[in-house]
Amino acid sequence: MNRVLVVDDEAAMRSALEAHFLRRDWRVETAANAGEALEKFRRAPHALVVTDIRMPGVDGFAVMREVRAIAPQTGVILLTAFANIPDAVNAIQAGACDYLVKPVCFEQLERTAERILALDRQQAQDLEGLVGKSPQWLRALERARQAAVSGADVLIEAESGTGKELVARLIHRLSSRREQAFVAVNCAAFPETLLESELFGHARGAFTGALTAKPGRFEQAHRGTLLLDEVGEMPLGLQPKLLRVLQEREFERLGETKTTRIDVRVVATTNRSLGEMVGEGKFRVDLYYRLNVIPLSLPALRERREDIHELAQHFLRLYATPGRNLRFTPEFLQRIESHDWPGNVRELANSVRRAVVLATGTEIGVESLEGGSLRLMTGAASAPPLSQGAPKSEDCLRPGLSLEAMERRLLEMTLASTRGNRSRAADLLGVSLRTVRNKIRSYGLPSWSSYVHD
Repeated sequence: MNRVLVVDDEAAMRSALEAHFLRRDWRVETAANAGEALEKFRRAPHALVVTDIRMPGVDGFAVMREVRAIAPQTGVILLTAFANIPDAVNAIQAGACDYLVKPVCFEQLERTAERILALDRQQAQDLEGLVGKSPQWLRALERARQAAVSGADVLIEAESGTGKELVARLIHRLSSRREQAFVAVNCAAFPETLLESELFGHARGAFTGALTAKPGRFEQAHRGTLLLDEVGEMPLGLQPKLLRVLQEREFERLGETKTTRIDVRVVATTNRSLGEMVGEGKFRVDLYYRLNVIPLSLPALRERREDIHELAQHFLRLYATPGRNLRFTPEFLQRIESHDWPGNVRELANSVRRAVVLATGTEIGVESLEGGSLRLMTGAASAPPLSQGAPKSEDCLRPGLSLEAMERRLLEMTLASTRGNRSRAADLLGVSLRTVRNKIRSYGLPSWSSYVHD
């Protein structure tokens, strides 16, 4: 049964609201002032709070702020007999789900309450893949919720495998654009000429092979959200055009002079520090500041070890065949908790999936981790970084070791030392990013292969 807290200093209004919700099978509590309301809410949080704005002493805005500080997911509806536009704007900006004028239209109140409950259910589904209760993780998710309702562009900087795209999708689904398209493009997946066409589209005949006109990702995301994944990999030559789109919300397709205007919310993600790239001359400073309207960072898995067991159980439920009652042994749980997880949640997911496949009985033990590129079976947290010196002879220069095997091992160690950052690995190895991607694919590295689409 849903719980609602009704707050109003007028007894007649409290009774009317209480009767309305009781008729619809809500569990109702009432309060005549802010102090009484907050005392009851702290004792038992509610799914919904309906509060008058103008009350003696502490007003409804303060009630809303305290309620959302205690339980950010709780919906709040503000009521007032003195409607004005500034108050309505302030109410919505402060986090109210709606702002209704007295005398209350109960049908409208019911629609609003149902919308809030539906949103709560949707949020619960959205958060299913964003498992974790550590303070760092919960703070990141709350920041994402705040960013979602703002409508501003967002920059998510975090290591590979931390869930950047999941959080980007969460921001979209919690925003006012949720009914429109969510379009994603990986900026590292295309050479410069093709990336420009992919983002902005092209006219017929704009280049060899352009047999028909094609809209770009910005047009496809009109009124919705565009995810620019790996934005740090965008070529310098293309960055001015992206800057113009972000500033003006307009562009021209390749081969056209007609200007196209779009209404789009941009969420950019990167596993590199764009600030550092600006200092290195690899990223435009004006584009960096334009992207970085609302900065958001996600903690690495090693920074929230208390979530590892819960995440492992989540992936076990996800990958295990229905009816197959598998469980982790204490040794398995101890091993995964002590591991450094340079590949973060994605690496943990791959490890659990492999363990589920290799498990022969009902228990999943440490032997199921065999074959992982980070050698969890031996207890090594990760391959030694190159900064610690040359690889040991038994690792890379053993007599009779093929050049291919040595190359694979060196790539593996370099990726581990950069915590999966392929661009940094390419710099260290003195090869192109494309070469690193191709080698990852060709060697079929069990953990690092998932970094091809960070």
